[in-house]
Amino acid sequence: LLNDDYTSKVSLKCKKGAGPVTVTIDTTRGSAGALSSKVGTKFSYAGLSFDKAQLEANGSQTLETSMSPAPGLKLSFKGSKGADLGATYKAGNFCGTAKLDVKDLAKISSSGCMGFAGGLAVGGDASYSLKDSSLSAFNMGASYSHGPLFTALTTGSKMSSVNVSMMYKVNSDITIASSSTHSASKHYDVLAVGGLYKASFGDVKAKVGSNGIVCATLVKEIVPKVKVTASGSIAGIDTSTFKYGLGVSM
Repeated sequence: LLNDDYTSKVSLKCKKGAGPVTVTIDTTRGSAGALSSKVGTKFSYAGLSFDKAQLEANGSQTLETSMSPAPGLKLSFKGSKGADLGATYKAGNFCGTAKLDVKDLAKISSSGCMGFAGGLAVGGDASYSLKDSSLSAFNMGASYSHGPLFTALTTGSKMSSVNVSMMYKVNSDITIASSSTHSASKHYDVLAVGGLYKASFGDVKAKVGSNGIVCATLVKEIVPKVKVTASGSIAGIDTSTFKYGLGVSM
């Protein structure tokens, strides 16, 4: 609620299925008015899923593939500037992941999460540097959901800080949320406070950050499968800092 749909770009995203293949064209207008596009596709063949094969205007390429050799197990490859081999295993309320940097052989990462009755979930993640032969990152987290309330606590920077996110659904039309961080150097820092209002003319989101920047966005499905997102931000009352964004996806 505090991150999605806020943008300062002007973009058009078109997705079209052609048999078993889906093609996506994502075009963005730069600050000087120049257009740049990303062309991607998604399809499956012989048990192998090509989740993302994309070419960008600057010549960069992205390839993401996956396959499921056994129930609950998914193997994946993601290549762009780097290259990672990954594995995800799900069984009941448990989900575990592992990822290896196969380009530089610099890092291996893993995570695990377990869900419990009553809306509680607990997890953690760790990264091991193969170059330094030491743990480069490790953190833990937990979330709790009950009725209209959802709250999550996650640690950061090797458990030296705690991030707290909360969301409360007031009714079917109004939802409010907040995000804050806490550490020894700064006991309390509100990152953002915002809300969502489902109006008759579209979904209205607004938030204010600790940096004083106020953002608002309107999301509207104007016709089936065509969504328009209009967004704007301003720092305090300084109109020279106003930025806007407009996105159309279909």
